[in-house]
Amino acid sequence: MIPSVLPTYNRAPLEFVKGEGAWLTTADGRRFLDLGSGIAVNALGHAHPALVEALTSQAQALWHVSNLYQIPQQQALADKLVEHTFADTVFFTNSGTEACELAVKMARKYFYEKGQPERVEIITFDGSFHGRSSAGIAAAGSEKMVKGFGPLLPGFVHLAFGDLDGVTNAISDSTAAIMIEPVQGEGGIRVVPDAELKALRRICDEHGLLLILDEVQCGVGRTGKLFAHEWAGITPDVMMVAKGIGGGFPLGAVLATEEAASGMTAGTHGSTYGGNPLGCAVGCAVMDHVADPDFLAEVNRKAGLLRQKLEGLVADHPEVFEEVRGSGLMLGLKCAAANFDVVNAGYANALITVPAADNVIRLLPPLTLTDEDIAEAVSRLDAVATTVRIGNA
Repeated sequence: MIPSVLPTYNRAPLEFVKGEGAWLTTADGRRFLDLGSGIAVNALGHAHPALVEALTSQAQALWHVSNLYQIPQQQALADKLVEHTFADTVFFTNSGTEACELAVKMARKYFYEKGQPERVEIITFDGSFHGRSSAGIAAAGSEKMVKGFGPLLPGFVHLAFGDLDGVTNAISDSTAAIMIEPVQGEGGIRVVPDAELKALRRICDEHGLLLILDEVQCGVGRTGKLFAHEWAGITPDVMMVAKGIGGGFPLGAVLATEEAASGMTAGTHGSTYGGNPLGCAVGCAVMDHVADPDFLAEVNRKAGLLRQKLEGLVADHPEVFEEVRGSGLMLGLKCAAANFDVVNAGYANALITVPAADNVIRLLPPLTLTDEDIAEAVSRLDAVATTVRIGNA
């Protein structure tokens, strides 16, 4: 008999009832160190006082009115994002998947309004993850994502990760945009080099294409900049944001330049819940913390400390770990052992990590984790490696 919750997840046998900072507590009182942050969602950790205050204060005043009316909290968050980024305008969604849908529509509508309706194709890259909607899985194109769900939405050209020559060769009269994650998350914490992002920006400029960045997982302070593309010194035309922007409350956004968004006029897109007062009140509180240069400096300091300790861990356990990958506090351990064995050993040692492709485990801790949390994380990872090594002996 099918369970009442559709069985689309392989869930761990864990149930958490409370969270604080980088820690989660089960019903029987066990405390787990959370290096997953709900898959890079809880940017400020669990139950951050500023987010609790923002949510409860707004909840006592107004939850939902719909986008038929002005929403001051939405305007405030949009203003903060415009102030701190390349963007001129913002559309709010509830998730990264919805952000992907709009990004695709925005690129195609842009060229339609320019009198070039044939320009609908978007170049994407192997290992990408852009959500699980029809557009998102078609954009990723992997068998795991698309098998059984055809016919797929047309208009996506898939290239190998890092294939710059292929990008130029793939551009045709039908090309509208290039879409890429500056750091692939689901794909195995693969960082796009700064030089490659610069080259993609240059290619888009030379061919009149839009550059769409998916920063759903790598954005909102995760890499030590407010958004990951800032390390390369470039700006996109359109950017997808979610996860960390809500600090745990479902919230996403599409940020765009005025030019890229010029085709999106009244009636061309909408959302019942997107940009609701509750979500945007929390988003404002997140931005007040994460956009602070001192906060980002601390993220970078802690990221350097964690990475240094992880490099030592890899050196001590070469039969379990091969290398450290990533940027800021979006890190991955490429495993020599099976990554799911490492994740499961983590559960046995009260430690949460997240599996990814290419036999990687992701370490996506709250940006607020302490130096003591880092020391404890590496100690537990050391115990995990010992457990896996003995188990595989």
